[in-house]
Amino acid sequence: MQTKTYGGIPQEYAALEKSKIVLIPVPYDGTSTWQKGADKGPEAFLNASENMELYDIETQTEVYKQGIHLTDPITEDSSPEAVVKAVHKATKEYILRNKFVTVFGGEHSISIGTIRAFNECFDDLSVLHIDAHADLRKEYEGSSCNHACAVYEASQTTNLIQVGIRSMDASELTVMDEEKTFFAHDMANDDYWVDNVIEALGENVFITFDLDALDPSIMPSTGTPEPGGLFYYETLDFLKQVFAERNVVGFDIVELCPNKIDKSSDFLAAKLYYKMLSYKFSETDEESEYESNFNEDKKGISKFNQDNDEY
Repeated sequence: MQTKTYGGIPQEYAALEKSKIVLIPVPYDGTSTWQKGADKGPEAFLNASENMELYDIETQTEVYKQGIHLTDPITEDSSPEAVVKAVHKATKEYILRNKFVTVFGGEHSISIGTIRAFNECFDDLSVLHIDAHADLRKEYEGSSCNHACAVYEASQTTNLIQVGIRSMDASELTVMDEEKTFFAHDMANDDYWVDNVIEALGENVFITFDLDALDPSIMPSTGTPEPGGLFYYETLDFLKQVFAERNVVGFDIVELCPNKIDKSSDFLAAKLYYKMLSYKFSETDEESEYESNFNEDKKGISKFNQDNDEY
């Protein structure tokens, strides 16, 4: 039973029944191929959140009062496939309870499960993939549930928009839709990339945010840091516009690989998560805008059956 709360918020704002937001930690790092440690990311993120001010100056809100329920972590680690299945099951269960579901990893392979769940529950889903790496391999090191395959399935089943890409294998060109891919070197000289990304997105958007999309000068604590990434305020401006102009139905954040000495990356991840919630709920009144959008847009799934063979 989870007694810890996100941000150290009072239990009255963390109870599942009263929370609009659910946060699922997934401390998994089974397929990463360079620096290990992303399995420690959720704990570092949660520890940093407890030292963060909960009033957001920009939006003039305290979004935690919408209710943020922290679930028990998903501890399945027997195989990449089993992890994806567990993440999919938990994510879908909370979506079907009309929660705004967020997931914090762990390595990027977990997003296969989150994206699959959202795609089953929302019509015409766009996946906004913010990352340094293309992650479009169909299979890597003997598994289709590898971190290098994180959005391959999404490329086949959703409207996938990739932003910040600056590292990939040549084989991924056969899968990539270059008209929906925004490379970092092009973005650096394009004043209109934000507008162009948003134009490519449909109405319902799931965001998968790999922290190595950020420049390593501000986010060094990732498993595979790449030079030439996004900076903090341009990232926030971009996200703010996405939340304002599209119906963001959920998001995950992955690949925090904490450093024992430098905690700045942990704190950035905690602030980024809270900012994204603040943008989502900054104009929410007593009747949740998310709930009305959910009921209008979700596919015809009336109940979640844990005994269903699908799971």
